[in-house]
Amino acid sequence: MIDPVALASRLIACPSVTPEDAGAIDVIAEALEAIGFTVHSFWAGDTPDGPVRNLFATRGQGGPHFAFAGHSDVVPAGPGWGTDPFTPVIRGDLLHGRGAVDMKGAVAAFIAAAARIPDHQGTLSLIITGDEEGPATHGTLALMAWMEERGIRPDLCLVGEPTSAHRLGDTIKIGRRGSVNMWIEVPGTQGHVAYPHLADNPAPRLIRILNELDGWTLDTGNRWFQPSNLEITDIAIGNPATNIIPGVARARLNIRFNDAHRGADLVEHVRQVVARHAPRGTVEARISGEAFLTEPGRLSTLVTDAIHRATGLEAELSTSGGTSDARFLSRLCPVVEFGLCNATMHKLDEAVAVADLHALTDIYADIITHALQG
Repeated sequence: MIDPVALASRLIACPSVTPEDAGAIDVIAEALEAIGFTVHSFWAGDTPDGPVRNLFATRGQGGPHFAFAGHSDVVPAGPGWGTDPFTPVIRGDLLHGRGAVDMKGAVAAFIAAAARIPDHQGTLSLIITGDEEGPATHGTLALMAWMEERGIRPDLCLVGEPTSAHRLGDTIKIGRRGSVNMWIEVPGTQGHVAYPHLADNPAPRLIRILNELDGWTLDTGNRWFQPSNLEITDIAIGNPATNIIPGVARARLNIRFNDAHRGADLVEHVRQVVARHAPRGTVEARISGEAFLTEPGRLSTLVTDAIHRATGLEAELSTSGGTSDARFLSRLCPVVEFGLCNATMHKLDEAVAVADLHALTDIYADIITHALQG
């Protein structure tokens, strides 16, 4: 048997700030090999976003194939912690340390759950990356490519993100909105403010572009998703002088969009707006992920039933919040997300209730048991 609190503590002690591994994958591999998993780990990518260490572990064979996905990396701790963020400490009923909630606690709970079920039908696997909190270019995508080369494809996948809002088990995620960042540049001609006819000020055109985009209603939401939203996140001219018309004006925006849209279509719309107001303007875009939805069905029922048996709660099915690696894994199979309470994730003195780690282990063990019944 594996104690999820002890294993989570060992993982917290690894300062695995993206893309550093700091021994976290070795801790996971050791625990999995001890309970009969075959473990494969590899490095992917290069600087500045890597290298990233990834792990795929499997036990059993044939179908059904149930996978757990998670990450061993964490965000930087920052100053102001009450104790060393990478020295796990239990104060009262809470285990403190960076990654306790997001998401070393869930990884530890799932491994502990798997240890309780040494004999099962089908295949149980873990997909663990060291690049979820960062650019996510050398992590889950690299694992998916590795799996595709070997013909590995799960039937169902559970991602251990901290989805619970107020109590463990009150919320699971059955989808996520997509995200796209765009950088707009409007060129002009620098000149003296007293001689505007000899210059071309790009600022008014950028203002008109942003005004039109700010007034754009993308949609009104639907059954599972809130309305899509566009947010202007930066405006930059960088003009240190009071008597110079600037030569260029720039802005950055982000759109969080539901499944009524595709990222490429949103980028094209912004490009058309820019072209109307600034024919020489340019738009660079990076689509972090498309929106996805796993329609309520067998997988969500497996999770909600296990939660109800353990806690008595009726979990809410939600698509709120930011993005996760489920946006990639949804290309393989149905995916839902369920994990610990998220109140302290990415915050100072991040902490998880010790009782929640044990309860999550119970729930994960129930999910595994029913998922592998075929």
